[in-house]
Amino acid sequence: MITRRTFFKLMAASAAGMLSLGGYAGAIEPLLRLETTRYRLTPQGWPKGRTLRIVALADFHACEPWMPAARIARICDHANSLGGDVIVLLGDYMTGMRLVTGTVSPEHWSRALSGLKAPHGVHAVCGNHDWWHDPEAQRLRLPETIAHRALRSVGITVHSNTAVRLGSDDEPFWIAGLEDQLAYINEGKMDGRDDLPATLAQITDNAPAILLAHEPDIFPNVPSRIALTLSGHTHGGQVNLFGWTPVVPSRYGSRYAYGHKIEDGRDLIISGGLGCSIAPIRFGSPPEILVIDIG
Repeated sequence: MITRRTFFKLMAASAAGMLSLGGYAGAIEPLLRLETTRYRLTPQGWPKGRTLRIVALADFHACEPWMPAARIARICDHANSLGGDVIVLLGDYMTGMRLVTGTVSPEHWSRALSGLKAPHGVHAVCGNHDWWHDPEAQRLRLPETIAHRALRSVGITVHSNTAVRLGSDDEPFWIAGLEDQLAYINEGKMDGRDDLPATLAQITDNAPAILLAHEPDIFPNVPSRIALTLSGHTHGGQVNLFGWTPVVPSRYGSRYAYGHKIEDGRDLIISGGLGCSIAPIRFGSPPEILVIDIG
């Protein structure tokens, strides 16, 4: 039989463990860790001998104290050091935790992002929180948000169902960016502004193409013409308990929670992102920058 003293010792140890776990999930992992996650792949149809390095950043969710402008600037400095041929931003610059944190204005977070540099430029799409945190865009169903304008104001190319041909005449490639799939909140339902057919129609030759799509749920509809799809949004579940992700914001559950997925020979990489949404915690899913070497 357990004694009273042993019982209270166990209770005290459990309480200390919970406090330690909470401190790690609420402070150490989201605030102090930053991983560089590397992938190397050759998608089907990729030209032989062609190489491309992509540095990808997702889901900053700028806010105080977890993702202030100064921290964004430091992350961008590190991203610049990774040798990307092109840098891509996968959406959700606005905070997802307005009720519990201080906001960072688009002027300040976009200025921090302006330090990003790469030979083929910096290319971005916007995410659902960029739409949801723009009341005027929601009310008037505008075609863009303050986040779009903030990014463009610092020289970042923002894609909204658009594609651009990059590279040299000998080694061209395309970056295509899909507009958000959950842009408008309409009586509790989500309406997207994404138009995949119109986006793909702008790719006018056989050069390889990379698709940026904030939410990975579009992937089953992406044709094999796209060499690689890059997404964020899920935060790797934000809480990952040894491979179990109890909450993933996707209609496919954990199917597209995180990492490199191959379906029918098509490649998708989902970033775990950098910031926090809904709750200011990360556990088992540290903030990360992606480095993707193709070819």
